Amino acid sequence: MIEFKTVIKRIKYIIALHSYKKKILDKDIAEALELSAAYFAVIKRREKIPYEAIAYFCKKYHVNMNWILMAQEPQHF
Repeated sequence: MIEFKTVIKRIKYIIALHSYKKKILDKDIAEALELSAAYFAVIKRREKIPYEAIAYFCKKYHVNMNWILMAQEPQHF
């Protein structure tokens, strides 16, 4: 099963790579996922993974969605 905390940890990693901030806050994650801070607080409390927002995030930052959700590294042939 996919854990919310693990997914958010990987998203924080990507955000940190693209910003100069040392500490990534919940509001930064909400902004990167294009969610309101209030909605992010709700899904964080419920540990609900926002799949659609993550899909757009991956497209925007050119990240493999499988890596964020399942720690699956891309395979090159």
